[in-house]
Amino acid sequence: MSRFWSSLTHDLKPYVPGEQPRIAGLVKLNTNENPLGPSPRALEAIRGEAAETLRLYPDPQALALRAALADYHQVRPEQVFVGNGSDEVLAHTFAALLKHDAPLLFPDITYSFYTVYCRLFSIAYDAVPLDQTMRIRLADYRRPAGAIIIPNPNAPTGIALSRAEIATLLEDHPDAPVVIDEAYVDFGAETAIPLVDAHRNLLVVQTMSKSRALAGLRIGYAIGNADLIEALTRVKDSFNSYPLGRPAQAGAIASLADDAYFRQSLAQVIASRERLNHGLGRLGFEVLPSAANFVFARHPGHQGAALAAALRERAVIVRHFAAPRISDHLRITVGTDEQIDRLLAALAEILGGPPATV
Repeated sequence: MSRFWSSLTHDLKPYVPGEQPRIAGLVKLNTNENPLGPSPRALEAIRGEAAETLRLYPDPQALALRAALADYHQVRPEQVFVGNGSDEVLAHTFAALLKHDAPLLFPDITYSFYTVYCRLFSIAYDAVPLDQTMRIRLADYRRPAGAIIIPNPNAPTGIALSRAEIATLLEDHPDAPVVIDEAYVDFGAETAIPLVDAHRNLLVVQTMSKSRALAGLRIGYAIGNADLIEALTRVKDSFNSYPLGRPAQAGAIASLADDAYFRQSLAQVIASRERLNHGLGRLGFEVLPSAANFVFARHPGHQGAALAAALRERAVIVRHFAAPRISDHLRITVGTDEQIDRLLAALAEILGGPPATV
């Protein structure tokens, strides 16, 4: 370690993103990328920004994009915040809203960036255990809390809470900020955005990386009471006052306008998820009920690390977490039907049984 590092840098344990390997003929099912691609209208809008105007800074307030998001979600523009992917929005949220005297609460099995942000911003937290079925129990959150953050659906489990359950959580904690991280909500869960006007402490964070297949543009946003949005803006403008470039803003607006493509692609991913679930079940896997564009599965007769390694030898990459309680699980992105067929064929070969027909 460098002697020039600050004490904070020495103590950090950074988040490790999913691998982006370069392997010929790879079936890449480890980072929950959308296999179908963005809206053609979004691509056209992005290309349109490859012009002389790139010499100019983008709108620092992203007014047109915020207006489009407000219209889409039926809120007011002052209730919308945008940033470079939901990870940056979450970072600003941790700094602006989640550090209090009482600890921040979130699930023990969840998005591992949360603990990284807590270390970065010196936030005390309690990780609340999921139950034996890998579900969030609202009763376990009825304790003193400075703030709460929950992904819905949760990651990596894929299990979702209903909007009514989110409302109960909010009613249990009217004086604490509650953040619902909805990176995967469009694939089968209920968004909490309709609860925003009735709950001043609610912030909902979404991304265009997953359901809108714009991971390469880095577009995230939050919706909440204007007072919460102002807090995020104060942090943003103290860090990076021009977060989204011209191509990103234009592509995001065009994607929102192409609702037919959005609905069609969602339906296709959901159908492929059910196809994947069926195939894994025929191979003897236990698969958690997913409302995301991935599934979380384990085989009772095989270790997760060994399965992941054997799949890699066959040019199929899935995500394995060497963590307590989930070390035998694999998180598998819903790919194309062709990718699913290759995954299932590889697993059948590894397990020594007949191919799973789907």
